[in-house]
Amino acid sequence: MEALTSRIFGTLPDGREVRSWTLRGPGGLELEVLAYGARIHRLLAPDASGQTGDVVLGRADLAGYLGADYQGACIGRFANRLGGAVLRIGEASWQLDRNDGQHSLHGGPLGLHQAVFAAVDECAAEEPSLTLEYVSPDGESKFPGTMRVRVRYALRAPATLEISYEAVCDQACVFNPTNHSFFDLSGSVGSSDVLDTVLEIPASRLTVCDDDLIPTGELAPVDAGTGAFDFRSGKAIGRDIGADERLLKKCGGYDQNFCVDGAGFRKHARATDPASGRSMEVWSDLPGVQLYTFNFGDSERPDKLGAFYGPHSAFCLETQFWPDTPNHAEFPQCTLEPGVAFTTRTEYRF
Repeated sequence: MEALTSRIFGTLPDGREVRSWTLRGPGGLELEVLAYGARIHRLLAPDASGQTGDVVLGRADLAGYLGADYQGACIGRFANRLGGAVLRIGEASWQLDRNDGQHSLHGGPLGLHQAVFAAVDECAAEEPSLTLEYVSPDGESKFPGTMRVRVRYALRAPATLEISYEAVCDQACVFNPTNHSFFDLSGSVGSSDVLDTVLEIPASRLTVCDDDLIPTGELAPVDAGTGAFDFRSGKAIGRDIGADERLLKKCGGYDQNFCVDGAGFRKHARATDPASGRSMEVWSDLPGVQLYTFNFGDSERPDKLGAFYGPHSAFCLETQFWPDTPNHAEFPQCTLEPGVAFTTRTEYRF
């Protein structure tokens, strides 16, 4: 089969056509990416016996992705939350659009998850790749500056999905991208829960958050309290998900940023489905990763097979700068200087 093909996936209410691209690469990986939100719609990966299966949740059609739906999407300009929807850069501040109570979530109501990207490079090689671009205008969701964003998907040997991001802005701004895929490594996406998935996160600290999931500025050891947030040695996601911890109880499961140990390009997580033997390592050069366990599912938007996703039917591992970073000078920063390109890279190794 061809290494890279394209088709029309659907049409937006305003009449614009949305294209999809399918990449087929080493190790049996197959990836389908949509122009809408530069999002991953399908990702086929091999299990322990070499049988491929889809490992990401998704919607039945384009209509299911419209609006505030983050499944598989490229997130930005700022992934996660900005407290009070306030952005501070140096002595300047901006009041952004609110879309999560009083806060800004995942780039606001006009984040990258709703942008229509254009292909600027398609490579149908043995290790195929696709580069998508979107120009976010000055003032989109009230963020300052015109920002050009490029997202590159590549399938690498032996069985790796590489996602790299580049952004350049004509004003000082922030850029904190992530991919918001919902993973189910069983290969039968959404058919059950992922509580038996064994997860390892090499992080000895986490960001302490208030009840709105806005960081207080404090960092705490992962083994504080019940130790429910300690994944350093690996454990089933469901083992401590019902522990007597304030945010676990409020959120119905995990929705937590972990401060990954070390620096540079390093392992952020490893997840293994015991039944299929399928495993995935997440590597990145970013300082954190958000574990989200799809705590309430989705009873409104049908999945790829026309059913609905239940609670804990997937997990997200969102590599990122820490939540509310621009409002905490002590956190690793993600500020872009005018005209200076910023790049970052995340890999999913199966």
